[in-house]
Amino acid sequence: MSTFRFRLAPVLQLREATRQERRGALGEAYRADEVLRQRLETVATELERLRGLARQAACPGPVNVDRLVEAQRYALRLRNAEGQMLRQRADLAAEIQRRRQALLEADREVRVLEKLRQRQAERHRREEDRREANRLDELAQQKLMREAAL
Repeated sequence: MSTFRFRLAPVLQLREATRQERRGALGEAYRADEVLRQRLETVATELERLRGLARQAACPGPVNVDRLVEAQRYALRLRNAEGQMLRQRADLAAEIQRRRQALLEADREVRVLEKLRQRQAERHRREEDRREANRLDELAQQKLMREAAL
């Protein structure tokens, strides 16, 4: 019995490698999105802390104007950074979608080749079974002819 050999195995391996590469690229994009999300969370926390400081400064008593001005400048820088990170995150969302589509396409290409390999292996198995049956029939026929000759 001959063993099945898929002629497109190198192509399948290449497609699997491409799929794995695209899976990694999508993972990188998700990690970058997570980093941005954490940074945005940190900025929101810091802005909330500054609001608390501003409320405390509004209480009766002496006011440190320089400290309030500096806190407002810092809050402005944080809001600018927050806006920039939100834009980056929106761009990243589009990139994640593009990479997700690329991964789906690569996965589809691998599945097509795997299905082809499966069909060819099944065809090979049926052909081998047919050959084996023919060989057994031939052996049985030869045995009958030998017995008839005796």
